[in-house]
Amino acid sequence: MFTGLITRLGGVESVETGESGGTLVITHEPWDEPVEEGESIAVNGCCLTASSVESGRFRCELLKETLDRTSLGQEGSGGQVNLERALRVGDRLGGHILSGHIDGVAEVSAIRERGRDREFSFTCAENLAEGMVLKGSIACDGISLTLTDVKASGFAVHIIPYTLEHTNLGTRKAGDRVNIEIDMIGKYVKKYLSDES
Repeated sequence: MFTGLITRLGGVESVETGESGGTLVITHEPWDEPVEEGESIAVNGCCLTASSVESGRFRCELLKETLDRTSLGQEGSGGQVNLERALRVGDRLGGHILSGHIDGVAEVSAIRERGRDREFSFTCAENLAEGMVLKGSIACDGISLTLTDVKASGFAVHIIPYTLEHTNLGTRKAGDRVNIEIDMIGKYVKKYLSDES
């Protein structure tokens, strides 16, 4: 489980993709407690396993499902990714509960200055927007954010300067794609109220 509070920006050292999956190598500033082999880490919101670890670097295997459902396969070498280590019992829950299982991708449609902040507007599939509520929570590339607008085919969030500085949202531009995880509680409520099995 994760909270959507990013603790490191990582660098994409390499990404390789194929028909059956791929690999991703991430570099990062060290944590006080080193990353361990087999540890779960959210990379742009995707829960991945560190399959091999060196000082300041780890490697993850990417399933075909991950490549199909997320934007990770499109991250180029030299790009930045948001990193969060898994929540431990007793840790502060400052964002909202995330599983690291991505529901889909959204595309940045516009970025507008709003005083000191920036408003990011996104387009997404209608089935993603159906699970969102105004002032509810959303995770974009693993960042816990509050929805300030929700429409049938998109949504908006406001980003404070701290988040722009400490996450990869500060480098995003119109046309970029981000990974989306809809609020987990909302997903369960939606399923309960529907006839889906």
